[in-house]
Amino acid sequence: MSIHQKFSIEQWDFKSDSVLVNLPETDKAILLAHQTEQYYDKGEIIFRENSYPSGIFYIVNGKVKKFKIDKNRKEHIIYVANTGELIGYHAILSGDRFPDSAAALEKSIVAFIPKEDFLHALSTSALLGTRLLKTLSHEFAVLANSLSIIAQKSVRERLALQLVVLREKYKDHFIEGNTVSINLSREDLANLVGTARENVVRILSEFKEEGWLITKGRTIVILDVDALIKVANM
Repeated sequence: MSIHQKFSIEQWDFKSDSVLVNLPETDKAILLAHQTEQYYDKGEIIFRENSYPSGIFYIVNGKVKKFKIDKNRKEHIIYVANTGELIGYHAILSGDRFPDSAAALEKSIVAFIPKEDFLHALSTSALLGTRLLKTLSHEFAVLANSLSIIAQKSVRERLALQLVVLREKYKDHFIEGNTVSINLSREDLANLVGTARENVVRILSEFKEEGWLITKGRTIVILDVDALIKVANM
């Protein structure tokens, strides 16, 4: 049975990868006319909060964390973006600075699309504009869901939920019935859940004792996603 029949994963996924799918070639040619690809190592910054945008970014391969830093220099991860997703376009659309930062979670290839090409494509493609509007509306709902669980759910429930969501993001060449490995530091996982690293380590040990997952260094291998969905209480 697909996870979509057990869990509303779309409530936690931005789905900006759908923006470019089957976009007319003429529109795509305008958008990607001067794109450049760059390799990023794990932890390398792609853009910083409060800097002025000169373009948008397309994740060709890899995973990127979007995050904010509070006044105590504590990092809070807002979202994990996956291969095929667009990031950084909110600032262009609003005519403002970047509202958050982005950094590679693993070795990644990210394409930079100049602001001028993005705006030109947006002005000539009704489909691109419609898709971006739909994506922005969906992202607002996802962020609202994320805020609600921080206020209403325990750390144990939030961690279980994030492990279910991350499992979907790390399903590369997945075959139903196989396990999924999540390669994420405990610090990043804690910053995503909104708790201390020590809490994540403790609760992961509890999940491990239950037989729902195993750990290999920083890698988390999900064995029983159904159990985690039940703990998440969604």
